[in-house]
Amino acid sequence: MDSMKNCAGKPVLLKMVAIIQENKDYLGEIDGLTGDGDHGMNKGFTMFGEQIKEKDIDFTEGLNDLGNLLLSQIGGSMGPIYGSVFMGMAEVGEKFDLIDIYNFAAMLDAGLYNLQEVVQARVGDKTLIDALVPANNAIQKAAKEGKSFASALKDMKSAAEAGKNSTKGLLAKFGRSGRPGERSRGVLDAGSVSCCLILRAMADGILEQLGE
Repeated sequence: MDSMKNCAGKPVLLKMVAIIQENKDYLGEIDGLTGDGDHGMNKGFTMFGEQIKEKDIDFTEGLNDLGNLLLSQIGGSMGPIYGSVFMGMAEVGEKFDLIDIYNFAAMLDAGLYNLQEVVQARVGDKTLIDALVPANNAIQKAAKEGKSFASALKDMKSAAEAGKNSTKGLLAKFGRSGRPGERSRGVLDAGSVSCCLILRAMADGILEQLGE
């Protein structure tokens, strides 16, 4: 099986919730090194987890609901940023009954495009873009090469991890993280860390649905 049923995607959503909850303190610690220590993700993901706990929900419907929740109820920059990504993915993916490598590639590309419409940051600016763009590039490359969905998801995880790690040597330019100037070098960007965690959970959840 090289595709996931959209209607079977709730476990993937719950994995995304769990990974943010499990790393709440870690994300706050990293954010505190250059920001205010309030990464703002746990509250929104926990609210979403409670909303869908007893509900039958498609993967893309859940992404849209999560995006809307983050966009409307979570303050700071992270809510609108992740809201844009998830809603962009959902808009493209809602028409798919099955999500294979090509459909997932289209969804992730749309999520990135949606985000880049509202933020100025690009690769090298020490933001979650540094994890999301390499992850998207890996998926697009795998799709063009005709790789299996499982192999593509593993490539995506590796690329996101490498992108996250690259932020340690970068100078932050945006938001609170940009205020410390040179002192922002030598620490990971909190947004890239949370993005890497979310992509990892998403990939692992889909891999389980693929029987991997």
